Amino acid sequence: MNASAAPLSARRGRLLVAAAALLWSTGGLAIKLVPLPALGVAFWRSLVSAIFLLVVFHPSRVRWRHASFSTTFVYALMILSFVSATKMTTAANAIFLQYTGPLYVLALAPFLLKERFRRVDAVAVAVALAGMSLFFVGRLDPGALAGNLVAAVSGFFFGLVILMLRRDALGDAIPSVIAGNLLAAALALPFGLGHLALDGRGILLVLFLGIVQLGISYVLFVRGLTVVPAAEASLIGMLEPMFNPLWAFLGVGERPSAWALLGGAIVLCAVAGRTIAGARMRRA
Repeated sequence: MNASAAPLSARRGRLLVAAAALLWSTGGLAIKLVPLPALGVAFWRSLVSAIFLLVVFHPSRVRWRHASFSTTFVYALMILSFVSATKMTTAANAIFLQYTGPLYVLALAPFLLKERFRRVDAVAVAVALAGMSLFFVGRLDPGALAGNLVAAVSGFFFGLVILMLRRDALGDAIPSVIAGNLLAAALALPFGLGHLALDGRGILLVLFLGIVQLGISYVLFVRGLTVVPAAEASLIGMLEPMFNPLWAFLGVGERPSAWALLGGAIVLCAVAGRTIAGARMRRA
């Protein structure tokens, strides 16, 4: 299977990106349903995903020289922290806080990539930080508070992954994604030993997470990006944080707090607004 095979229409490309985002959005519910601790889930999810991507792209066609250790390492930390946060707090909190990642890109790009920091960037970061603070308002039990903090860290790692891929000028992120999943599985294994046994339902869930939620979604997204501009793909990708809490509510009855929903809406508006403004500035 080749992610850059036959040419696509722009409409079909958008549908592929939207399908990828909807598959990503199922991660919160599926992670919660797997009857294992966080690192056990992370081990199986990453291992299955890496194997699937190796089968799809074939090791002989993967340009391993494009993978850097720093990108691979931070990607693995992002995977581990997101799975841990999803187990520790609500799916809504985990995904909304991870989506602060693009704002870290704006804040750190001037230092790591020597890119210009504009006034609109400062506004977007300030608004997103205000939204992020609402996740810590109200009564939180210690587990949820720790989960929110881990989710915020996951967002930071998400931003670093974007920065590093841009730094390395990787049009092809496949090597880092595969290597990052293998490293995540290796890091989770020592802590997950003794918590890796799965029943039939658990096996189906980790296969779904690794093959469908991470693997097929990535193939669809890469294919869609061949005809969909990055800014538009980013906006379509916001289907993930919109639907992730919905699946968790329908599947396990998990209700995010009103403060979390408000904070999430503010974060997504900040990211979407900056993405639209950036696209307009590039066109100008």
